[in-house]
Amino acid sequence: MIDFQPVRARGQAPTLVDQLVAAVLRAIEAQELRPGMSLPSVRDFARQYQVSTFTVASAYNRLVSLGWLAARPGAGYRVASPDAPPRRGEPQSWEPPRLNAAWLLSDIFADHSIPIKSGCGWLPGEWLNEEGLHMALRHMGRVPAMRIANYGHPYGYAPLRETIAATLSAQGMEVEVSQVLLTQGVTHGLDMVIRTLLRPGDTVLVEQPAYANLLQMLRLAGLRVVPVARTLDGLDCEALEQAASQHRPRALFVNTALQNPSGASISMANAFRILQLAERHGLWVVEDDISRELAPGVTPMLAALDGGRRVVYLGGYSKVISPSVRVGYVVAHRDLARDIARTKMAVGLTSPEIMERIVHQVIREGRYRAHIERTRERLAQAHATVAGLMAQHGFEIYARPQAGLFLWAKVAGQWRERGANGLAGLALKDGIWLAPGSYFEADEADTPWVRFNVAYSEAPALWRFMRNEGAA
Repeated sequence: MIDFQPVRARGQAPTLVDQLVAAVLRAIEAQELRPGMSLPSVRDFARQYQVSTFTVASAYNRLVSLGWLAARPGAGYRVASPDAPPRRGEPQSWEPPRLNAAWLLSDIFADHSIPIKSGCGWLPGEWLNEEGLHMALRHMGRVPAMRIANYGHPYGYAPLRETIAATLSAQGMEVEVSQVLLTQGVTHGLDMVIRTLLRPGDTVLVEQPAYANLLQMLRLAGLRVVPVARTLDGLDCEALEQAASQHRPRALFVNTALQNPSGASISMANAFRILQLAERHGLWVVEDDISRELAPGVTPMLAALDGGRRVVYLGGYSKVISPSVRVGYVVAHRDLARDIARTKMAVGLTSPEIMERIVHQVIREGRYRAHIERTRERLAQAHATVAGLMAQHGFEIYARPQAGLFLWAKVAGQWRERGANGLAGLALKDGIWLAPGSYFEADEADTPWVRFNVAYSEAPALWRFMRNEGAA
């Protein structure tokens, strides 16, 4: 009924999700699948073709959002009827979303209608550690209900905190369990740190470009944001010195390894200069290190070099386990960790212990290190492929880390002068989500830079679009 022959070769082959979507569409067009006919269940299809359930669910959901399939609770997926009246809230035809901050911060995570997600910040579903997650979920099914019936500890699930402390200590950062506080992801941790350390009207320094959600959080907190240029080996320390002397900031926010969006990592020399400047000017340094596990080799860790005095360290698991497993952590001096825990309890009570237990179980028994190594290899291959495609289409690449999710590139042709916002708007109409440089600028200025997630940027349709627009 569905002629699906998955191609797993690395290179320019479409993702398995794209291949499955195309196979279902071919079957519908050939009338092998007719309106009202049922499709195999997600689990049955995955078992038959030896693919991940994440792959099948992602493909089915995309086809639902495009109007080709209909989903009914308890009845699975069926081919949509062409004359069926739309349900409330469902459009009859797809329209591209509006490219604005509201869509970026909220709607984007519920919008499954865009086929090519080059601008997203997470791994494809079929890359995730499905086996490890299933093992952890089966383990959770055997946990007595009384153990997870309460709110949990304000600092989070103790065994996971012990694992984090031991892992960081092995990397040269001496950490006690009392310094580790679990959060609902790194973004939640940043919010807790901002609420605890800073007050409206305070000045803070950020990298330029910087993590988009951090910029939004700082604005919401009523803080004055001063950008400092990011270089290939870290921060421009002359600009940092000038900004610190002129603006008397309270804190500096740094994304250390495989920075979002540039993909660059700081050097050891740059790390020492940042810490010297922070000490001289009395700055807190907030180190977002979410991508460290994707970085091969050794990248300096500011918190390890600092010895736990001025650096507040944040990490998490959304990049390597699953973005829906919202578990992160903050590591700080014991007294500051206690203050952050009070903030956490005041605004949201405890973090979900069930999720924390799942992450702990994945790390313990889910072949976690093998998954990390496999993910690094796949990302390195994707970097090589996408960098080659960029060279063919005239893009200027900022850094070539051969690791992590992102390549930061300047667009070619007319768009260098016109900016990336216009290009991103046109791309959305073709079902392509790009992340223009304005997302990552403190003043939201349009620039010719675009952030590409390499795991989603090998699709031929993306580069056909780039050829057509580059020739326009």
